[in-house]
Order: sequence, then C-alpha cells, then structure tokens
Amino acid sequence: MLDIKFVKENKDKVCANIKKKFQDQKLPLVDEVVEIYDKVCSLKLEGDQLRGERNHISSEIGSLMREGKKEEAEGLKTKVVAINEKLVDLEKEEEELNVILKAKMLVIPNMIDDSVPVGKDDSENVEIEKFGDPVVPEFEVPYHADILARINGLDKDSAGRTSGNGFYYLMGDAARIHSAMISYARDFMIEKGFTYCIPPFMIRSDVVNGVMSFAEMEAMMYKIEGEDLFLIGTSEHSMIGKFKGQIVDEAALPITMTSYSPCFRKEVGAHGIEERGVYRVHQFEKQEMIVLCKPDESMDWYRKMWSYTVEFFRSLDVPVRTLECCSGDLADLKVKSCDIEAWSPRQQKYFEVGSCSTLGDAQARRLGIRTKGEKGTYLVHTLNNTVLASPRALIAFLENNVQEDGSILIPKALQPYMGGKEVIR
Repeated sequence: MLDIKFVKENKDKVCANIKKKFQDQKLPLVDEVVEIYDKVCSLKLEGDQLRGERNHISSEIGSLMREGKKEEAEGLKTKVVAINEKLVDLEKEEEELNVILKAKMLVIPNMIDDSVPVGKDDSENVEIEKFGDPVVPEFEVPYHADILARINGLDKDSAGRTSGNGFYYLMGDAARIHSAMISYARDFMIEKGFTYCIPPFMIRSDVVNGVMSFAEMEAMMYKIEGEDLFLIGTSEHSMIGKFKGQIVDEAALPITMTSYSPCFRKEVGAHGIEERGVYRVHQFEKQEMIVLCKPDESMDWYRKMWSYTVEFFRSLDVPVRTLECCSGDLADLKVKSCDIEAWSPRQQKYFEVGSCSTLGDAQARRLGIRTKGEKGTYLVHTLNNTVLASPRALIAFLENNVQEDGSILIPKALQPYMGGKEVIR
C-alpha cells in the first residue's frame, strides 16, 4: 500500500505505474483517493477547530463559575453540547471515509522499480543469466511420476481416496529424499547466518490482508470455516506477520530468518492441478527466507537472496537460470521480482522452482512494522525468497540425477542426510 501523501503529490507517477502493470481500470482510483483524502483532511481540520473552540469556551465557563456568574456559564454550556454533537457527526463521517480510503488504497499497486521490464504477463519475462550447463542425456528421461513409480515412491490413487485430486503420498526413498532436501536447505541457510524458525501454519485475516493483495488471497488461500483463520500458502506470510504492529530495534536490522512450513494452495486459475504428477498440487513443503532491513539496503539483500537459491540448486547438480519478472507479472505489492528456474532434461526447457521479491515498505505499511533511528521512526523494507519448494524441487532433482537403468544418483551435499547412501536403485 502506498502512502496517500505520496499519491497526492505524485499522481502522474502513480498513474504511469498503473499503466505499466496494464491495470488501466484502476486509473480512476487515483483521483478518487485524493478526493477522499482531501475531504478527510477538511473534516479533521474542522474537528480540530471545534475542539479548540470547545476548550476556549470551557475555560470561559470555569472563569464564570468562579465569579459566581452561573446563568452566563449555563448559556455557554449549551454551546459546548452543540459542539460535541457536531464533533460526533464529523468523527463518524471521518471514520467512514477512512475505511473507504483504505479499501481503495489497498487496490492501487505498489510502485515498481525502474529496472523492471515492461510486459503484459509471464510470457514477457526476461532471462538474466544461466548457471550450469543444461545437459540432455542420450537416453529418454522418464516423466517424474514414472521415475518415482520405479522406486515405489508415489501413491496418488490412495491420496485421491483420502483427500481428492491434487494430493499425494510420497513413500520410501522418495519421501526420504524429499526430507533430506528440506533438511539440507535448512542447514544451508543457517550457514548463511539466517535464524531458523518454524512459524504458525494458520494466520488471521488481518495478517493475510497485510502481506498480499485480495486477488492473490482469493486464488490461493484456504479459509477455516467458522474461524478467523487461513491456512498459509507460504511461510513468508506468518514470518512477516510476526512483526505486525512492532517497532523493531534499528540496531537489530537486518533481520534474516529462514522458515520451514507445509503450504496449502487452492491453485485457482488456468493452470489447473496436475493429474499424474506432483508439479502443481494443493499441498507441499517449503524452506523460505525473509529479510527485514533498512530501505537503502533492500536491493543489496534482493541480489544476495536470489543468489543463495542459485547456489543451493547448483550444489545439487541442477542447472538453473534466473528470469526478471516483467511489470504485468508482478503481484501488486511487489517492487521487483525474479524467478529461479531449474533445467528439465525431459522437457528440454526450464521450469520455475522459486521466486525472490522485494516489496519495499508495502507490507510494513499495511502491518505497521517500523523501526526507530536517529532520524526518527520509519517503515522497514521486507523481502522474501524460496530456498526450496518440494515436490517441485524434487522433480528437478530426479530428472537431473536419474540414470538410464532407472537408478538415481545422490549428490554429495545430500548424502549425509541419506545415511551415506550414494545411489537409489
């Protein structure tokens, strides 16, 4: 959410930003919020004037009472009553307008960074850099569900009976690899100096509204019936929510944390849930990283964070590339974002395994996360990035390590988490 004063003083910039995101239907909101804000300011000024007048009259009443002029004092008291009644009406109107103002402000997208390429959707994202050589083996790489079937590692039929489409059982060595990757991701980030955390897996609506747009919430979040609780779609939500309403010690910045959680997503949209495999599912597990920092440090952290994910996947012998997300592919709260994509030898193309984003002060403004320094109190910047999301990362691992005979090589980085095992047959 933008600062309304910024919107009022930079209407042309805000409108240009909306056009870059191809959301022209939101352009009228800019004039609307400024008009409402001006009305709120006018009501506030009128209210302040009335309170000043009331205080002056109250002082006069006190003087008259001390002088024994009760009749004159009573006459002034009626003015105080009238002022109080007027203030009640003004405060009610101001409160109602503030609710409308906030609702409209939440819809106006955050200002994107000047470096973000302009494009309508993810088809216009721009490749930044490749890491590792994408190898296509001489043999045909099987579909990941078939690789898992060879080691009795996947049971979607039973999951369909217990939970429906979009769920799965991982079994035996497949489940062990999955857990090994999560554990390795945890230790990898701890080695980078991040504090490990397991957060709540359900959050309240005020936290949801603080960390994401309404459109994202509708497409992603599962609501707990009869409760003001949602299942998290990523641990970033509860991790940022941890600091809601807090004034963080400036000396403690940057705050760097890595969190594990299961994640639950409706996956509403054109992509749909995958029938055979586990690429797009309702439930998965994830190792995330989040950073709270000073505004002038956020871009440095952004670059560090995505580089950590690249380093992680390269340590698993998985080639990856980074893609700069274009303006139309950015969620409304994001300032800048890039996707990390892993190489698929089977499809001979890359697919998304993670995403790194800086949101500026958007989440901090919504949630009231501030810090206090020599120059006063100000909003922090928040960033998040995927270290590993499995089973999607499991797919990348399997395709890049499966052998012609169906065996699966285990990279050295994972072997300690697999009891020293070097290969699965």
